[in-house]
Order: sequence, then structure tokens, then C-alpha cells
Amino acid sequence: MNGITTKNNNIKKIALPVEGMTCASCVARVEKSIAKTAGVKNVSANLAAEKVSIEFDEVVTNLSEIEKNVKAAGYKLGNIENKTSGLTGVESQTEKAKKEYFKKLTNDLTLSVVLTIPIMILNMGMMWESFLNQLPFSVDQINKLLLIFTTPVVFISGKRFYLSFWNNLTHLTADMNSLVAIGTGSAYLYSTFTSLFPEVIHKFGINHDVYFDTVAVIISLILLGKWLEQKAKSKTNSAIQKLITLAPKTATVKRNGKEIGLRIDELKIKDIVVVKPGGKIPADGIIVNGSSVVDESMITGESIPVEKTKGTKVIGGTINKTGSFEFEIAALGKESVLGKIIKMVEDAQGSKAPIQNLADKVSSIFVPVVILIATLTFIVWTLIEPSAIFNKAMINFVSVLIIACPCALGLATPTAIMVGTGKGAQQGILIKNGESLEVTHKISTIIFDKTGTITEGSPKVSKILSDQLSEVELLRITASLESKSEHPLGEAIVSYALQKNILLLKVENFDSATGKGVKAQIEGKTIKAGSLKFLREEGVNINNLKRLMNDSEPHSTTTIYVAIDDNLEGIVLLEDKMKPGSSKAIKSLKEMEIKTVMLTGDNYLAAKKIALEAGIDSFEAEVLPGDKAAVVSKYQKDNEVVAMVGDGINDAPALVQSDVGIAIGNGTDIAIESASIVLMQGDLRKVVSAIKLSKKTIAIIKQNLFWAFIYNTLGIPLAALGLLNPVFAALAMSFSSVSVISNSLRLRKFNPDK
Repeated sequence: MNGITTKNNNIKKIALPVEGMTCASCVARVEKSIAKTAGVKNVSANLAAEKVSIEFDEVVTNLSEIEKNVKAAGYKLGNIENKTSGLTGVESQTEKAKKEYFKKLTNDLTLSVVLTIPIMILNMGMMWESFLNQLPFSVDQINKLLLIFTTPVVFISGKRFYLSFWNNLTHLTADMNSLVAIGTGSAYLYSTFTSLFPEVIHKFGINHDVYFDTVAVIISLILLGKWLEQKAKSKTNSAIQKLITLAPKTATVKRNGKEIGLRIDELKIKDIVVVKPGGKIPADGIIVNGSSVVDESMITGESIPVEKTKGTKVIGGTINKTGSFEFEIAALGKESVLGKIIKMVEDAQGSKAPIQNLADKVSSIFVPVVILIATLTFIVWTLIEPSAIFNKAMINFVSVLIIACPCALGLATPTAIMVGTGKGAQQGILIKNGESLEVTHKISTIIFDKTGTITEGSPKVSKILSDQLSEVELLRITASLESKSEHPLGEAIVSYALQKNILLLKVENFDSATGKGVKAQIEGKTIKAGSLKFLREEGVNINNLKRLMNDSEPHSTTTIYVAIDDNLEGIVLLEDKMKPGSSKAIKSLKEMEIKTVMLTGDNYLAAKKIALEAGIDSFEAEVLPGDKAAVVSKYQKDNEVVAMVGDGINDAPALVQSDVGIAIGNGTDIAIESASIVLMQGDLRKVVSAIKLSKKTIAIIKQNLFWAFIYNTLGIPLAALGLLNPVFAALAMSFSSVSVISNSLRLRKFNPDK
């Protein structure tokens, strides 16, 4: 359940890049170091995004204090930056750092591979006497050559592992780099001693084999794995990169009567921007001149272009198709729709799903346990084969350390979350966090608000009934009263009256009863309009109800009852058409065995008509706005996982109360803020798509976690028993991370709309 939280203006939420975070164990330590800081309310580190999200009370602590604790744990927080800086064409510091890291990684890998090739040739050649006879070197001299070739691999290409190991050691911690450093470092030091002092080795009768090839190949393979991992990880973030590229770099602006070209970061609010056919719209705004058709599919997922005329809103990043127009800028950068979408996706990608908790618990103790197992392996093999102390014992010790690196475990969940939320954004489904993504696949009941959700939300007057007043007179009185109301039904009545050129009357002492009705004084008479229940509560005489309806029961439409001086004088009937995709969406949900419920303030028969037309399982009529959250709670008490779908201000409490709040993107800001998932379109079929995406993402996460756990569970015993060569251990370890990311990337091809 989302839960209702008290707003605290002192609470600040930021997301920062983290340097030195390389495996699942690092994630746990970074979180622990930040969580212990006084005033920190919540913290979530993401290995795939290499970032940490922190929520803290600025009155109690500050960023410097948090940074200090992170540094004490052996890591470094990056600088705060504008997350949507890419919208202005300015490359972020994080992106620059990632490019520098990848360049350095490529150089280290290249050097390592170039030197590892001759090391392998020399080492393998030593197995054949004919090869040795071709060389003017003795075995001891070849070992020294191997030492010369291997040293740059260790101290230049592999420098990152040893520096990290030393840093961890000074903080009495360990991570994946520690395992690599201990394993390869032990083999390198023993091989170096053997090469430089062979006579000492011979004197003690210890095996004189060297393991330079093992060291070089392991470092090369792990660097190759990291290189492939970085390439794959960059694809997990492709959704945000695509969103950022939607914003054009320049715009044509009218200033001082002239059209000039400006960079996006030079634009200002209220600037008049000229958009020509085929051009990208650079910011959010309102059209002041001209008209066109705009492709908004990249923002909303809706493939059909939208007509735009004077006074309508345009969204930055969308594409103008035919005509040309001018618009006034209303929002830029992070305040624009595109900027908010990017922020929402970034926040979601940096969040953590509950399913990751098990992996986090395992990772927190994983590395120390592995070092202990590796040490026991060395001791046991030494006891088993004392004469081969630095043969079997050393090899198996290194194998255990290398095979056990918990990278795959740390990447299993966040990579899938990143790709899943990114894919959702491309489909017009904005998922706010990993928890919402996970809970969505468990939904057993979906509660829909009717107006604006199942129906178009644009009711039209269909009939006016009165036996004392003319249609025009009743409409004039009712429209005048409703002109002071902000209710969609009231707006529909006013609009209908204006279309008929009816002049409205002066309204005095207006009062509204939320969800029930309105009343006021008009030309000295008391006018009341609303539900039948409202009029009864107000003491209105409704004896002529049946006569007015010309039937024994009310029509199955939305009904507004109108009273003058406490006598029922007329009825206004309104109809709200159902959205084209609603019945299809409900049918799909039924096929998924999800119960559907509809809530409405309409009368019973009007509600029943829409429910039957849509195929809804059950409905509740005449529900007051404040009672919607209670209905959600009622279903939750029956152990249902409840989603609430709505678009209005009065839906916000129910959206918050639900396990998953789903807001229609064309609804109000408060509904969108209260929801866990935002649908950029009003089409309910996107609710089905969101559930399908959640199911697929969770399936991928479970696959990733299964293989990550199985990989370590099987790999460590095999290595300890001497059945796994360190080179194959390094190969398996490197590609385990790549396989997890590759599996997550399969989500990019998933189409939840099918």
C-alpha cells in the first residue's frame, strides 16, 4: 500500500553518481554508510546506474556529512547536477565521467590483451621440448621474460583492482575487486619469487611452476567482461538517451520583430517560437498563431497525430507534421513535460524493487564468506598434497576467489528495472519506482473511476424535462447556477446553454456540497440542483418526480434534478460516451483473471448501463468523492492487491490508498502526483500494457536472480574441489554479468501492447 505521508518541507531527495561501486557488496556498504548518517530517511544504491538516491532532513544533516561517511567507507559521491541537463544540449558530468571511464577501460583492456598473447604463446610453448629447443633461453630465463610481460598487465591494466583492494583493506572491508586482487596478486607474487629465486624454490622441493599466464588471462578476461558489461549497461539506459535526443539543439525565436536562431539553453519563458513543417517543438507552450498536426507518439505513445490550433498546448520534443505556427513558451528544461518524464524515469531506474532484498542480504556477507572458503580450500589442499603446496592449493584458492565475484547478483534486478521502466516510458507508461513495477504484476482487483477514465469525461446534455417551465427557461436557470461550479456536469450544462445563445442570470450566495449538488439565489428565488439524495436532504418537495420522468423509473443516464423554492421543477439528463478502448481493456483484464470494479457518483441505473456496456464485474453508484479511498480499503481487507485508476482531484486519496495508483496522464496534476504509474494516454488498454510489462520484467528479474545464485552455488564447490581452472573461472565470472544484462535487454524487444 502506498500509504499517506505527512509532507515535510525540510526533506530533500537527491540522486548522485558513486565512484568505486563495482559489485553487490559495494551497494550494501554504500547504503549502510549513508543510512547511519543522522537525518537520512531513505537510501537506495543502484549498481547498474552507478548512482545512489538519498532522502534526508536538511535540518538534521547535510550533503557534506553524508559525503564524509561515504568516503570513510571507501567510496566517493559525485557532484549534484541537473538531471535534465541533456535537454539543453549540455553533456552532464556523469556522462563525461562514464566516457572517460570507458576510454580508460578500453586502453587497459587493449594493453592487457596485447601482452597476454605472447605470455600465452611462451607459456604453452614451454610444454613442448621442440619449442624450447628453438629458443636461446632456459626455462628460468623464460620465466623472467614472462615476469616482464606480466608486470605491466598487473600494475597498469589491473591497477584498478589492487588500488580498490588496498582502499578496502584500510577500511576493513572487501568487495569483488578484493577477490580479484587477492587471487591474481597471490599467483603473481609466488610466480615472481619463483622466477627471481628459483634456487630457493628447488632447495625446499616446492613445485616451481609459475602462473603468469593465469594472472594475465584472468585480468584480461575480467577487463573484457567489464568492457562488455559497460557496453551492455549503456543500452539499459537507452530509453533516457532517446528521450533526451527528442529535444532539438536550436530554435527560431521572434525577438524585436525579427526571427533569430538560438540555442535551447538561451530560450526564455514567454519567448515566441516559430515552428515550421517537419520541425521539432523545442519547449512546452501555447499556440498564439497558426495551426498544424503534431506527432506526439514519442511522448504519449499515441500513434495518431493530434490537431493543434490557436490556444492549444504543445509539448517540447514532439514533431510538427504539416502547417507552421507560433507558440509562447510556458515551460523549459526540467519543468517541461519531457523534463518531468526524464526525471520520473531516472528516479524509477535508480529505485529498488523489494525482490532485490534477498540479493542485498546475501551480498552483504558474501565476500568475507568467499575469502574464508578460499582460505580453507588452500589449507585443505595443502594437507592433501603437501608436496604440491603451490600447485593444486594455489590454483584452487585462486579459482574460488575468481568464480565467486558477486557482480551478476548485483546487476540482476537493477538492469531489468532500468530496461523495464525505460520501455514503459517509450510506450507512454511512466512507472515511478521499482516497488510499483513489482507490485503491479500481483494486482488482483482494479477499481476504475467512471468519468474521464472509463468514459470520455465530456458529458453532453441529452434531454431537458419540465412540466411547468419551457426548456429554455429551465436551462437558463440551471446553467446560471452551474456557471459557478467547477464540476464537469455543470460545465457541460453551461456549455450547452451557451451553444444555444442563452444569456445567463446573476447568481448570489452560491454554495456547493461536494459530490452532491449546488444551490444559490437567482432573481430572488432559491435554486438547487444536484442528485435526488441532495434535494431530499435539502427538504425539497419531489412529489411530481414520476410525472416529470414520464416513466415509472428514472432513465439510465446521468441525472441533474433542479428545484425552485424547494419544489422539483425540472430534470436535466446528460450522457457521457464510453472511451473506444475501455471495453477491450476490461475484456483483457478478465482474461488475466483480474476483478474489475467501477465507482461513480451517478445514480444506480446510469452506473449499471456503463458497467454492462464496458463489461465491468461490479460497480458502486452514488459514491461520494471522499468515500472512494474507503472502497479501496474495503477490498484490501479482503486480501486483494488493489489498483485504482482515476484522473481527477477527488481520486487522489484513493490513488494513495491503493497498492498501485494509476493516473490518466491527461488528468489533474494532483492525481498524477498521487499515483505510482502515470499513463500519458487516456486509453485504458495501457493499464493492460502496464501489467504485462510488470509481469515480463519480474519474470526477467527472477531468471537473473536464479542464474546468479545457481552460478555461485555451483561454481564455488567446483572450484574448491579442484574441478575448475582459474582461467575458466574468470571467463565464467566475466560472462555471468554480461549474460544477466543481456537477458534484461530482451525487454527492449517486448511489446506490451500486443
